[in-house]
Amino acid sequence: MLIHSDGIVNGVIEERFGKRGTQFSDEGTSSRSLPFHIQDAPAGTVCFALVLEDKDAIPVCGYSWIHWTATNLTSPGLAENASREQPGLLQGTTSWSGKISGKDRMAVSFYGGMAPPDKPHTYQLHVFALDKLMDLQPGFYANELYWAMQGHILDCATLSGSYANEAINRKSG
Repeated sequence: MLIHSDGIVNGVIEERFGKRGTQFSDEGTSSRSLPFHIQDAPAGTVCFALVLEDKDAIPVCGYSWIHWTATNLTSPGLAENASREQPGLLQGTTSWSGKISGKDRMAVSFYGGMAPPDKPHTYQLHVFALDKLMDLQPGFYANELYWAMQGHILDCATLSGSYANEAINRKSG
């Protein structure tokens, strides 16, 4: 299984998907979600789940920062801004609801874009092909998704991209 995103160019996440973008939620987080496309999903795939995380946040806040979780995707990918525009998308809460930011759990159960506080961070989009729909409620936690997926993951793929406090000069090639 492979993942591709038009929002990641030469390993760099486009500015519009993070704090240098122009679209923000009422809670102040970047809300224009990253598009992605899945190729070569295994036979028997019923749906997909995703987790977008920042492991480079561990030294800053003590844990991997969850920027987006969703499940029960029945199409092979999502369009740009699907987190806010696709009706019926089952999404979980993000780390924006944690002890550091203190935002309402349900209010941040959408894509919450990149905002690295200290240096360029690498963000990983993990996509899972599942053999059944997940029985979760809106606002689920990432750990609830991982527990529900146990024994139902047919394949998994990861796509990475970096995002920085300031624009990164892109090198072609």
